[in-house]
Amino acid sequence: MRQVFYNMTPGKYSSYVILALAVFFLSTSGIFAKVAQAPSGIIAFYRLLVAAVALLPLLLCKRENREQLANLPCKLFFTGILSGFILAVHYVLWFESLKFTSVASSVVLVTLQPLFTILGSYLLWQESCSRGGLLGCLLAIAGSVIIGWGDFAVSWRAFLGDVMALVAAAVIAGYFLIGQQVRRSLGVIPYSVLGYSSGAFFLGLYSLACGNAFIGYTQQTWLCFLGLALVSTILGQLIFNWLLKWLSANVISMSILGETVGTCFLGYVLLGEVITLQQFIGIVGILCGIGIFLYQKDK
Repeated sequence: MRQVFYNMTPGKYSSYVILALAVFFLSTSGIFAKVAQAPSGIIAFYRLLVAAVALLPLLLCKRENREQLANLPCKLFFTGILSGFILAVHYVLWFESLKFTSVASSVVLVTLQPLFTILGSYLLWQESCSRGGLLGCLLAIAGSVIIGWGDFAVSWRAFLGDVMALVAAAVIAGYFLIGQQVRRSLGVIPYSVLGYSSGAFFLGLYSLACGNAFIGYTQQTWLCFLGLALVSTILGQLIFNWLLKWLSANVISMSILGETVGTCFLGYVLLGEVITLQQFIGIVGILCGIGIFLYQKDK
């Protein structure tokens, strides 16, 4: 089974199915992070650390993975470390923004990442986006805005949080753009272990600087750390890294907008949160926008 996974080249529609499943698993991150009783830096640290440790046997037990990492050119090695640093910066900015602004405002601004990805793809590789694709992107983003519109706050403190969330969106776009290039010559396991472990290292330094404790948390919080690593990261973000060999960063970034839909659904099922009419309209907008973007991409 493991060998099939490594050698499998997904078709166009099977790629989209796998991508949808990965987005759903990524949607659990909001639930786990909300339940975990720990500082944001610690949550992100254990998310990446446990994911890297869980993937380590796959790295060490497969000869191809070991050889790729051992023979990795310096440029690719430091690029992998850079991707981990960028991921760590994204988590810090996003989580810290929640201290200044509302959750909804922060999430809405972070979901602007497809615009940065599309712009970056055009500037770096002249990868253009059709008018229909851009329309789908804007429709999906509008759906996210509709979901969080009622929670926008007006104050300088909230504005600072909004700016941090916006920068976090640009940063994560850079992570996927780097991944799109590196994954052409590096397997998903070596790339992910290198990125996650370096990201955990930088987050560990950040947590130390903030004076956050690394132990002393409840059993429920430790289970949330495991859930974030094994479900949200390995079944979610790792699959994005894998698909970057066949799908563009634009497609991956756009599809992640569906995380808002998955989070709303899981909040309703697991936390008893009510889906309002406003949220429902926003969900429909997101799904339609993603559908239009993918349809235009395949024309």
